[in-house]
Amino acid sequence: MKIGMGLPAAVPGADATALGEWAATAERLGFCSLSVLDRLVYDNLDPLVALAAAAARTERVELLTTVLNVPYRQNAVVLAKQLASIDRLSGGRLTAGLALGGWPEDFRASDVSQRGLGAAMDAMVATMSEAWDGKLAGASGPMPALPPDRPGLLLGGLAPAAFTRAATVGQGWIAPSFGIQQLVDGVAAIRSAWDRVGRTGSPRVVTMRYFCIGPDADEDADHYLRHYYLDYADLVKADTPTTPEHLEAELRRLRDAGAEDVVLMPCTGDVAQVAIAADVLDRIGITADPVRTLR
Repeated sequence: MKIGMGLPAAVPGADATALGEWAATAERLGFCSLSVLDRLVYDNLDPLVALAAAAARTERVELLTTVLNVPYRQNAVVLAKQLASIDRLSGGRLTAGLALGGWPEDFRASDVSQRGLGAAMDAMVATMSEAWDGKLAGASGPMPALPPDRPGLLLGGLAPAAFTRAATVGQGWIAPSFGIQQLVDGVAAIRSAWDRVGRTGSPRVVTMRYFCIGPDADEDADHYLRHYYLDYADLVKADTPTTPEHLEAELRRLRDAGAEDVVLMPCTGDVAQVAIAADVLDRIGITADPVRTLR
């Protein structure tokens, strides 16, 4: 199971200097990916802008959205262009994790109904795929086709239709951060859907865990998670490591549940958290060889 690092783009007050230093440090210390969250009506950076900034400070690390909420973005061609641009500028390092989104205020602010989101998502992904395949043309000719399977595409969600969507058009599934049982059940569901639609190989499964380690870790994690998740904070906090021992145990639990990648999402914008996490991983044998992997 490979270990990635979240960017602090959803920590209120994030700025360009901190984001760039965080990205460069995470790559230097052997994390396999840099990931972003997506909220609209919140004090966070736009996830695609944040990934573009991270791309400029890195050369190797995968760039990942966990997840990008698609339906309230509405214009599929514009979104396809944005994602293709990040993939090109980063040298083919983008994996777009896409989902429906769930914060009601984001839909209200966008004047988009939360009804029929699945159908809207399917239509937008289909249009985006046409754009990436070079099937959209203008007066000067078609948009250039991207290489096969670029950008990488993962789908989130917990409904049966979400697993079918992930198996049909994606390369795998992104699991939420709410408890281990959802991951166990989701791994079984995506593998079943994968086989049902006749895909070969196996789906990629990515999940994430918040972390915060240090003298004030429990307080810092509690403050951030309650601010971000409100009534759902306790569900997330229960699985948020705030000690090295808890981090090791949680990573092993996620690996055993079927995750192939886990992203460690920060609860603070202190770049020292990247080195602290790397030090903990070194001490438990998850070294950068060349990227951090729990075997």
